[in-house]
Amino acid sequence: MSESGSHKARSYKDFQEFRAELNDRILARGTTITKRFFTLDTKTYEPGVLDAKTKELLGLSASMVLRCDDCIAYHIDQCVQAGASDEELFETFDIALVVGGSIVIPHLRRAVAFLDECRAQQDGAS
Repeated sequence: MSESGSHKARSYKDFQEFRAELNDRILARGTTITKRFFTLDTKTYEPGVLDAKTKELLGLSASMVLRCDDCIAYHIDQCVQAGASDEELFETFDIALVVGGSIVIPHLRRAVAFLDECRAQQDGAS
């Protein structure tokens, strides 16, 4: 599957493998600052006053507005794992679209394609 232009969507498996491999490499070679930032990022999405699913939906919306496809894919996967429904995800997409404007649309397309892969992966694991 690919998007027109220079953007090629990665498969769910490719995304997960690339992310895991590169995170391991970064953390093995990174400075204390790098490691602390990764830890801060992880801890930010842990349940607190807001539950983990809500935090991931917020992260997804922000990632869409910032137009970071890797971040969008990561947060979609985390939202699915946290039990977010398609309805919750599509309302989150709507918020990102309204805040970010039409430039979010290509990222929305890739987000929906990635969500389909996440659901297929989830169904295969059941």
